Amino acid sequence: WTNPRGPRMITTADALGRAAEQVAGADLPDASGVIVAAFGDPGVQALARRRDCPVVGIGAAAARAAAQGGAAFAVATTTPGLRAPIDALMRAEGTGGQYLGAFITTGDPLALLHDQVALDTALVAACARAGAAGAAHVIIGGGPLAAAAARIAAQVPVALIQPLPEACRALTALLA
Repeated sequence: WTNPRGPRMITTADALGRAAEQVAGADLPDASGVIVAAFGDPGVQALARRRDCPVVGIGAAAARAAAQGGAAFAVATTTPGLRAPIDALMRAEGTGGQYLGAFITTGDPLALLHDQVALDTALVAACARAGAAGAAHVIIGGGPLAAAAARIAAQVPVALIQPLPEACRALTALLA
């Protein structure tokens, strides 16, 4: 299910709040589990209260994976307008690890999304800054950034955490 009223990319805290309301009230078909594939996990808790199945957010799943073993971790993302909600989510879900913050790319997030070379270059630079700050793991923060995360994994000096695969692993574990 894709939110028919949602923006192409959530770039502000206000848009994240609107998405949370829309996801929380979504009329979804029956399912064994649900993954909310927006990095700020909008509406996850409210939706989970309404469903008789596990509901997993990609941000929380990534934070838990990144923090395993007490690792220092960070987020690389394109959305400066989401820094505060990202930081709050990572601190809440990445317990046991040391969250070092969000490392934001430069440039307009939507423009980057339409220029694969510029996006990859910007994310590699953000990951390098996070690694220089001490991060052992860097989460590529954003549902629309999943393909970029796969492309740049071999180019960065740290272990990348990809939110969507982590959410799939978390949901699979909950269903087992």
